[in-house]
Amino acid sequence: MPVTVRIPTPLRKFTGGAESVEANGTTVGDLVQDLESRHAGIQERICDEAGKVRRFVNLFLNGDDIRFMSSLDTPVKDGDEISIVPAIAGGTTA
Repeated sequence: MPVTVRIPTPLRKFTGGAESVEANGTTVGDLVQDLESRHAGIQERICDEAGKVRRFVNLFLNGDDIRFMSSLDTPVKDGDEISIVPAIAGGTTA
């Protein structure tokens, strides 16, 4: 059983509108590469030119932020769930 990847609305144009897709790999980085092979263009929205997760994108593995784990080297197993969450900027003014 592969890993389920939850796709945010702004990236669903790459997945044909799908809210979630399946991906295979042994690390989060492998999953991102597998996503790219199936949904061309999505990787550059997640990773920067250096191959690191973009500052304004958060990836959660089973609810835990991978930045506090091993980032793209974080291991995954069958049945895990990755959520791609774009950071939301903003605030209030007085």
